[in-house]
Amino acid sequence: MPDVTTDSDSRTTTVWLCEDNERFRRTLCSAINQIDHLECSQSLGSVEDTLSQIAESGPPDVLLLDIGLPGMDGISALPSLRAAAPGTRIVILTVFDDHDKVFRAVCAGADGYLLKTSTVERIGEAIREVASGGASMNPEIARKVLDVFSGKRETHSGPALTDRETEVLRLIVRGMTKKEVAVELDLSRHTVDSHLRNIYQKLHVNNRAGAVAAALREGLV
Repeated sequence: MPDVTTDSDSRTTTVWLCEDNERFRRTLCSAINQIDHLECSQSLGSVEDTLSQIAESGPPDVLLLDIGLPGMDGISALPSLRAAAPGTRIVILTVFDDHDKVFRAVCAGADGYLLKTSTVERIGEAIREVASGGASMNPEIARKVLDVFSGKRETHSGPALTDRETEVLRLIVRGMTKKEVAVELDLSRHTVDSHLRNIYQKLHVNNRAGAVAAALREGLV
């Protein structure tokens, strides 16, 4: 498997898995534990168990969350999980590339999504991407965000984005990854991260999905 490097590779990223299929849960957790600098330290079968574990031991860096769960489903659970673990990056697990469900999850606060059929390499890339502040939003999801917020744009009253921040945000809205943005603008990943942090702060959001929604809603790009 090709090495995937990020700024966070120097430390171990803790990953929890919330998935009701026990066999798949064991398989995925084992696969994650074989990836350098990733540790699947909790494997849980429901949102309720996950919330209890967060209260007991503190939150993980990344949570992989199934959509179809007994009791509280993954999308409905996102506000509660965000409140309990505001610093945790949440990646939705789906069986199919269902853009409607993924879009709903993004609007509810998910940082990205991952198909259950993904390769081990892709799983590692997705976890490391969200752990370093990125997210997974393909052009189809970005288009849905645009459709929802079209006609509802407001004047942005916060600090103005710089020209470079606007360029970065425009590429993010197009669905580019941080790596692709860095290449497109001839910047380092570290510089792109810095611009994104500034963008999040100015737009009063805490993740990439929120930045895209705010940008489209307020007519910034």
